[in-house]
Amino acid sequence: MAEPAFQVIARRWRPRRFDELVGQEHIVRTLRNALTSKQLAHAYLFVGPRGTGKTTTARVLAKALNCSGGPKADFSLDDPVCLAIEAGSCLDVIEIDAASNRKLEDAQKIREECQFAPSNCPYKVFIIDEVHQLTKEAFNALLKTLEEPPPWVKFILATTEADKVLPTITSRCQRLEFHPISEEVIAAQLTRIVKADGVTADQDALTAIARLANGGMRDSQSILDQVISFAGKKVTEADVLSIYGLASAQQVQDLGKAIATGDGKTVLALCDAFHAEGRDLLRVLADLQGRVRQTVLDSVKSGGTSALLGGSLATEQLVRLLECLQAGEQGIRQGLSPRANFEVTLLKAIEQSRSRSIDSLIKDIAAAAAGLPREPGQKKINPSPATPAAEVVAPRVAEPMPGPVAEPVVLVAKPVSVSAAASRVDEAEELPIPQLSEEEAIIAENREAESFNFVLRALPAVTVAEVGKASFPGEEDFDHAVASLPPGLAEKLRITLGAEFTALRPIAAGKLRKPL
Repeated sequence: MAEPAFQVIARRWRPRRFDELVGQEHIVRTLRNALTSKQLAHAYLFVGPRGTGKTTTARVLAKALNCSGGPKADFSLDDPVCLAIEAGSCLDVIEIDAASNRKLEDAQKIREECQFAPSNCPYKVFIIDEVHQLTKEAFNALLKTLEEPPPWVKFILATTEADKVLPTITSRCQRLEFHPISEEVIAAQLTRIVKADGVTADQDALTAIARLANGGMRDSQSILDQVISFAGKKVTEADVLSIYGLASAQQVQDLGKAIATGDGKTVLALCDAFHAEGRDLLRVLADLQGRVRQTVLDSVKSGGTSALLGGSLATEQLVRLLECLQAGEQGIRQGLSPRANFEVTLLKAIEQSRSRSIDSLIKDIAAAAAGLPREPGQKKINPSPATPAAEVVAPRVAEPMPGPVAEPVVLVAKPVSVSAAASRVDEAEELPIPQLSEEEAIIAENREAESFNFVLRALPAVTVAEVGKASFPGEEDFDHAVASLPPGLAEKLRITLGAEFTALRPIAAGKLRKPL
């Protein structure tokens, strides 16, 4: 006697009743309630991604409609009608592939068959798969029949592209949305499958397969079949990664941390490893985007910052990083050198994760300068209790130095990294810098000798005895001016701009940008 033919996992583990359907609980509940209350629609439209159970659910519904004593949600799998439906030999359950039967003549045949009562079952069920493939003429031929079919006819239409189905067809059906199945649910189902089939599989391997499936249970089972064929009865994560070119979860985590901390050497080392191991760069980029997205959500929930990626980043920085990764997809997919484009995308992502918008810089520095005196001779302004102490530091008020003041006196702070300052200023373009008040700190960009000087107006109490003479670190005038500034302001400049005070000099008032 010949051995039974081998069946793939997707066929052997195909759900046969409502209780076996996984990941579509809302669909099961809707159909169960309809069967229990006998409030069944004459036409259903099942919409969802591939491999999420649309055709399987249609067959289960056909069994529930035509089983002995039906319609009922809980039927026996040994029922002769149910067995005939599973075998595809039931004359009253007609499955049609609209991809190959899409013409007007095919729709007319369906309309003619609807006129004949079922032979053995209570209902004649038409399951039309990939219904969006029908031509417009075929859709129009079914309109009247789909709206008012005979009482013994039920239509179940399934499609992956609902937007291609005519609105006149959709309006005549009860639409049920099949959702992509979560990775956790897919991994749990795969665990049950390998346990029942006597296969040993690492949990990390099953998680990697679930990631590859993109929400489709059938896809995950097909992948598992292939991995078992490659690895035998013991499946490891390395087997899955080597077959499909995936990066491990640890590698993706290390890559995200390197970007968040600005570690370009580690990023390039990981890129070399991906190339040597034959990893799919687009898949690596997609996995990295998923991790950055989780960090963005965590940042929003945490109030503006998150360290989930490996380094503390603000929400705006994470959004810039995510946008940079998304923009790099096209270059990797269509560029002449995917590896080079991948590396450039990640290096750009480092810059985006470490840059700040000019608006946020102005707000931070304005907050640090909130303690400056408003008028000459006025005592320091204490911050309100609601202001965080870390952002506002009370200034040390210095005694005024003798001597006339003919021109405004400014402290010049140069950023340590000129390129970083340039990128921030370029982002601002011609954005005017607001003047907070006559005596409060202001920021201005000053392009001199191909560098950028961030100029801060000194306190009114600080003067220079000889107008026109500059002062530098170590000199009395310079040290006196720096000491007169709020300590928090100098620290904020150093942290946000990487800037240190380099000179005290007079400047003509006309050279500063005019306030709005």
